[in-house]
Amino acid sequence: MARPVEPSPTVGNDWPEQAADTIERVVGSVRDKTTGPLTTVAQALVYGLLAAILGVAALVLLAVGLERLLIDFLLEDDVWAAHLIVGGIFVLLGLFAWSKRRQKPAKTNR
Repeated sequence: MARPVEPSPTVGNDWPEQAADTIERVVGSVRDKTTGPLTTVAQALVYGLLAAILGVAALVLLAVGLERLLIDFLLEDDVWAAHLIVGGIFVLLGLFAWSKRRQKPAKTNR
């Protein structure tokens, strides 16, 4: 009858533990390389959208408040003048933003 094969002394009896540690190390490395940056991108997207929404709301409230301030205290009967002043402020802000834009490089036809 054949004798049972015994494990070689170089491999040892802890190969299941080594295999489990290797798998855990590889999975952890893959998780760190994928979910870390993905989480950062998701957080930036959420906080950016929140800041944009709050910024638009604050801008609208500021415009309405300025309009009410001009109508109630300075230009009581001239509502059109209040609209003109607030509109002029927005036009000036738009022109300033337009002047700060980046120019696209000119395309050459070949």
